[in-house]
This record gives sequence, structure tokens and C-alpha cells, in this order.
Amino acid sequence: MLPALSLVLALAGQSRPGPGGPAVYSGRAHAVQVQVPRLDAEPVINGRLDEPAWTSAARLTDFTQYAPLDGVPADDSTEVLVWYSPSAIYFGIRAFERHGAVHATLADRDKIFSDDNVQIFLGTFNDGRQATFFAVNPLGVQADGVLVESGRSNSVAQTRESPDLSPDYVFQSKGHLTGDGYEVEVRIPFKSLRYGAGHQHVWSLNVLRAVQHSGYEDTWAPARRASASFLGQSGTLAGLNDLHRGLVMDLTPELTSKVTGAPGTPGWNYDVGNPQLGGTVRWGISNNLTLNGTARPDFSQVESDAGQLAFDPRQSLFFDEKRPFFLDGTEQFTTPNNLVYTRRIVQPVAAVKLTGKTLGANIGLLSAVDDPSASATGTDHPVYNILRVQRDVGARSRLGGLYTDKVDGSASNRLAEVDGRILFGGAYSTQFQLAGSRTHDAGGTATAPLWQARFDNNARTFGWRSSFSGVGDEFQAGAGFIGRAGVVNVDLDPRVTLYGRRGSLVERFTGDIDVLGVWQYRHFVHGRGVQDRKLHFNAGAQLHGGWNVSTGLFVESFGYDSTLYAGYAIALPNGFGGVDTVPFTGQPRIPNFEGIVQVSTPQFSQFDASFFALYGHDENFFEWASSKLVLLNANVDWRPTDKLRLALSYNWQLVLRRTDGSTVGQGRIPRLKVEYQLARPLFLRVVEQYVATEQDSLRDASRTEAPILLRDPTTGIYSRAVAQRSNSFRSDVLVAYQPTPGTVLFAGYGASLDEPRAFRFSDLTRTADNFFLKLSYLFRL
Repeated sequence: MLPALSLVLALAGQSRPGPGGPAVYSGRAHAVQVQVPRLDAEPVINGRLDEPAWTSAARLTDFTQYAPLDGVPADDSTEVLVWYSPSAIYFGIRAFERHGAVHATLADRDKIFSDDNVQIFLGTFNDGRQATFFAVNPLGVQADGVLVESGRSNSVAQTRESPDLSPDYVFQSKGHLTGDGYEVEVRIPFKSLRYGAGHQHVWSLNVLRAVQHSGYEDTWAPARRASASFLGQSGTLAGLNDLHRGLVMDLTPELTSKVTGAPGTPGWNYDVGNPQLGGTVRWGISNNLTLNGTARPDFSQVESDAGQLAFDPRQSLFFDEKRPFFLDGTEQFTTPNNLVYTRRIVQPVAAVKLTGKTLGANIGLLSAVDDPSASATGTDHPVYNILRVQRDVGARSRLGGLYTDKVDGSASNRLAEVDGRILFGGAYSTQFQLAGSRTHDAGGTATAPLWQARFDNNARTFGWRSSFSGVGDEFQAGAGFIGRAGVVNVDLDPRVTLYGRRGSLVERFTGDIDVLGVWQYRHFVHGRGVQDRKLHFNAGAQLHGGWNVSTGLFVESFGYDSTLYAGYAIALPNGFGGVDTVPFTGQPRIPNFEGIVQVSTPQFSQFDASFFALYGHDENFFEWASSKLVLLNANVDWRPTDKLRLALSYNWQLVLRRTDGSTVGQGRIPRLKVEYQLARPLFLRVVEQYVATEQDSLRDASRTEAPILLRDPTTGIYSRAVAQRSNSFRSDVLVAYQPTPGTVLFAGYGASLDEPRAFRFSDLTRTADNFFLKLSYLFRL
């Protein structure tokens, strides 16, 4: 009777007594609610689960596989222990590994995903939409961030949304390898969390284990890929009573010093600026509301952005935010279409931010005064205000609104928006957004809309993704990022996913046909035809052992965009010994046909790599003609020891004229990053990046072969589009000590060099360099 009773209780989502008395909660039951024991203990976090408190912890067992094949028992056994004290929640992880080697290195923070790791999704508001994210590798090295499900996941490949790893939280962890796997001990202070008011709390929880030798992911709460929400399938933690957060007051003073070098007369001159003192304050007004303020902060980056190559000149390049002040509470400002992009705030003199959840709504308020160097006038202080409000609707849906304004002297930009995401039927979700902007400057006042509707079916075998969106020609987001304005996009992407037997060569196969149409916004409004037509045939497979292979064939047709070539003309002989300047008119349409191949290796113990290649006929945007296009992206990560990491990437873009095979444009960016982890909080990093670009003198390659002229927007004078070349090399060295988020010592040097011929390295000339030092210390009161 006892075994049968135990099985019934487990299937009902209840606990059963463990061998030593604590409750055991099987992950094979759905909607499991864990009664978390409260203990008055403060164990030493040493990675060994041998202190008395762990014998009383609730035990989470019976993980199931999530990827590549969901709903089957996990190959490797995992056990998670959980309990809490008045001031913190504790997790103990026992990961058993009997099928392959454990991958573990002394990695830097947030760089553990080439190792085996365990990820904790802790939903302190139990709303099935957002969770604080904590992850550890077998040695206890940390990664952390936040996951706010917004519908941006790729429903074609049925992948869950990835956490934003930008925020850093203070928590303690340590681990070690054992004879049959590894153990990790984790302590998360309540000071580092936000949660609802009251004395009794219920939080959501799921735990995911990534096993690198197989490429598998296992979860405690049985999550299915055919769902519109990963977090909505979590279990819950109950019995969390009278949590003691105490005073949450973080003071982080910081001191920065910079020395900048540049060519001078004579020789090389250095500008030794005065050391700058600044700092930030973080105050937890309540359990779920936080006020941040900063004055004269150092908002420089300790690592330069990786180089990018732009193929379509109509599309702006996006660079991630990396500055700590803006990253805290970043999940409260998330919107579709990136209408909040804090890198618009270049070098603030002061800023204040209020984030959290109150009166049933998530709120984010940010105000900042920028430096005059970021102003269009050069003398005014640009002022930014951003207000984001989101409210839960029903069990898993959400409505939100946004207001932003930017005032720069007499110029201004204001934006208002509403959006929502509704989940229903398990695998279905719909999302909408409607926004309007009003921009005033010396040229007058302009208003324009932005709108989007999306409907996804994330069913297990047959599903689809569809969207309909538009951005007006005059739409501007002064505090946001719009990749391209003046377009309407329609996208329909049905797919089929097939699953192999467990252990088979092909574990999952997905094929889809993506149909896309692009209109110029003004043409769409007036009922004119589509500009770009795209038909993409894609197929991808996850193979046994963690290999991923995909391929695609793209059949496209691009229409002539007259606005892009408004400043173009051609020089034609006039028959009288002279040359006439004639407006440029491109061919109405360019057909494209190209193929792609992508391959990524498993996360081997010391090595992983990925490769992407595209080849075919595509548009030559330089001259608006058909071209041969080659795109190549290769990445290799090598970990020869548990302390040394090397990351090498190479991006190549080549555009050739189809008429004679000559080169129109080419870009090459090799980048090498070398990191040596001297100790867990101390590392040395060297980054070397070379950016080589070239563009031939332009000609009307599709029709007359006449030289192309470009109009100077200031003088209105046309001149020949001559050949251009740029070869720049950047080297950065950094020594970093960061024992906890907020407490850092950075010392670095960077130099920029140019040379006339690419990759010769014999004629490099230094054009700029700098030394910098940053000290900050987190005082947690």
C-alpha cells in the first residue's frame, strides 16, 4: 500500500516523505507546489551539502527532458534541495553524471554556458510572465539576469525565450566536482530580490539543467515545447512567510581617471583629465519598488563593441546596452520594437529611475539629463523622460503603455504607445502594439504612427508565426531604436516539426516556408504594390550529441527604392564633347536567388564552433544592380585549460558585379578575445579587432556603365563616387577585479591604428589611444 500511496501522491502534485524525513517533490507531476521549510540557520557557502540544514530541505527530483525531445525522463539524475532562512533562500544542487564527462571551467561571470550548468527561474510575483534568473556551473561560477516573456521567441524552432543577462545580482554560490557528477550550494539574499507585499508568499520555480556532452536540457517542472509560455509551466514554492529583507540601501561611489592620446604638433599629445568622482544609490522603498539615482557616473564601456557589417543601408545597426545603471530593472522597460533604447542617453550628468510593481502594475520611470556633447546644438542639455506601465490581465496575459520624451533645446520628440500580449489555448498567443510620435525641430512638426499585430501557434508538430506591422515615414523614437522607418511588413511562416526516436541520429527536424512582403509605407497607404517579395525555404535538424545543422533557399525580388537614391546621378556624354549630369534611375526590380548553410558543434569540453555561409545573387545596394553576394560568419571558442579562454570570430561580406565579376564592396572583421582567469574574481583580457572595408568607384552597372555621382547634401554639388578604403586595428587590454557586482577595479589600455593596405601590419600608424582606471565599491547597508 505504501508504494502505491506514494505514487498517487506524486501524480497529484503532492509530496512524499524522503528517507530522512523531508518531503520529496517529483517533477513528473504537473503544477507541483513545494512546501519550503523555514530554518534558522546560516550555513557556510562552501559547495558541500553536508551541514545539518540540508537534511531538512525539500527535495526536488525526477527531472524530465525539455530539449531536444520533451516529455521523456531525463538521462541523468538531478536533485535540488531548497529551504529558506529569515533573510535568504538556499538551493543545493546534486547533479549526477554517469554518461559522459562534466564540463567545468573557472569562467567569468555570465560566461558559463559552454559548461554544464543549472539554471534557476525564480518568479517572485508568481505571474507566469517574468522570473529572476540565477545560473551556476559545477564550480559555482555565476550567471544571472531576468526573463520577461514578450513573445520574441522563435516559434518556428520552438525555442524558449532567453534571459537577459545584463543585470547582475548579489548572491553566493560555490561548487565542486564529485565522483559521480557535481554539487553546488547557492544562497540568494532577499535583499537581492523583489517580491510582493504581505506576510505570506507563493513564488513560481523551475530548474533547468544543461548537459553539454549530450546537448540535452532537463527541467524539474515538466515543460513542453508546444506552449506559448515556458515560465507558465513552472511549479510553485509555498510556505514562504515573514521574509526579512531589511533595509535595502546600496551605495556605490566610484572614481575614474582617463588619459587620452592623439596626434599633435609636434609628436603625440596626451590629455590628462581630472579624476572624476561619481556614484549611484539604490534604495528599496518596499519589497517590490526600487529607486535608483546617479550623479556624474562613469558610463564608458570596458570592452568595445564587436564590429558589424551593414549590407542593407536602410537598416540601422543595433548595439546592446552594457552600462550597469541602465541594466538594473531593465525588464520594466521592455517593449515590442525597442521603443526604449537607453544608449540614446550618451553621457548623463545625472539620472533617476524608479522600478518595481505596485497597485497591481509593473512600472518603470527614468529621467536623465545628458551632457551638452550629446546635444545637436552642442550647448544644451538633452533631457529624457521615460514612463512604462504594464498590468497583468487574466492568468498569463498583459497590457502595457509607454510615454517617452526627449527635449534638446528648442527641438523635441514625444511618443505614446499601448501594447498587449494575450495567451490562450496553451500554444496560442497574440500580440499588438500601437504608437504615435510627434517630432518638432527647425524644419517643423511631424507626427507618424507605428503599429504591429502578431499571432503565433506554437503547437508541437504543425505551427505558424504571422505578423503585420508598419512604421510611418516620419515616425521617430527619440529614446528608442527604430531599425527602419517608412515600411510595412507582412510575414507568414508555417512550419512542421518531426521528432526522432530517443538516441537516433536526427533527434528533431523542423522545416518551414517563410513568406514575406515589404511595402513602402506611403505606397501601402495609397494602395500601391509591394516593394520586396521574399520566399524562404528553411530546414534544420538537431542531431544526436548536440550538433545543429540547417540550410535554406531564398527566392526574392527587390523593388527600386527611389528615396535611397535621391542623391544619385550619372555622368553621360552629351555628344558635344562634354558631360551632362542626369538623374539616376534604377531598374524597377532585381530578382535574387541564394542559399545558406549553418552548422554549430556541440559544446565539447574544450571547444565549440559555429559557421554560417550565404552565397547567391542579391541586390548590389551600392549601385542598385544584381550582384553575387558572399556572407560568411565563423566563430570558434577554445578552452585549453579551466582558466584560459580564446574566442575567435571572422565576418566577411563580399559584393561582386555580375557583369564583369569586379568587386563593388568588401568588408572583413577578424576579432580575437583572450581571457585568463587568474582567480574567480580576477581576470586579464586582451581584445584584438581588425576592420577592413573597401568600396570601388561606383558606376551604373545595370544599364549604362556611366560613372555615378553623389550630391553633397550641404552644397548640392555632385561629385564622382570614388573608391574608398579603410583599414583600422583596435587593441584593448584590461585587468579586472570584480568580487561582487558593484565592487570593481578596472585598469586598461586601448589603442587605435590605421594602415593603407589591409592586413599588412607593417605600416600601422597609431591614431588614438587611452589609459583608464575605474574604482568602485558596493556598500550594502
